[in-house]
Amino acid sequence: MSKEILACTVNGDKQSSLIDPRDTLLEFLRDRLGLTGTKEGCSNGNCGSCTVIVDGQTLCSCLMFAAEAQECEITTVEGLATVEGFHEVQDALVRHGGTQCGFCTPGVLMSAVGLFNENPNPNEDEIRLAIAGNICRCTGYEKIVKALQDVTANGEVA
Repeated sequence: MSKEILACTVNGDKQSSLIDPRDTLLEFLRDRLGLTGTKEGCSNGNCGSCTVIVDGQTLCSCLMFAAEAQECEITTVEGLATVEGFHEVQDALVRHGGTQCGFCTPGVLMSAVGLFNENPNPNEDEIRLAIAGNICRCTGYEKIVKALQDVTANGEVA
């Protein structure tokens, strides 16, 4: 199978890399770009640990071929914080102890940011629905939900 060039923008930076057509977006991000914040959990879209935002849509990067990201704008967890500090959602999760072991945290963050991009003031049911695809064994979700409610209560989302 022949290799091809993938050109896309990741976290605001233009990227170009040789890929195998069978590579997933997750493999491209972790193996080619070294962005290991996006985690591989189940490899079949059930755990949410590989969630990223592609052209404004949250999706599991293990379910998308890298070649499908040609000319796309991709945001990973590494693209949330700036030199000024954490993204508002990151800060809220830390303040509320919603990170625990941290394995699910990147996917939860990306799902929450995707939610806030679409709905800056979600209610509790909408928050729970947005993170329902992210498996977390440590927090029981209560601290995560409280953190995300705090973001909406304070109107902190950029």
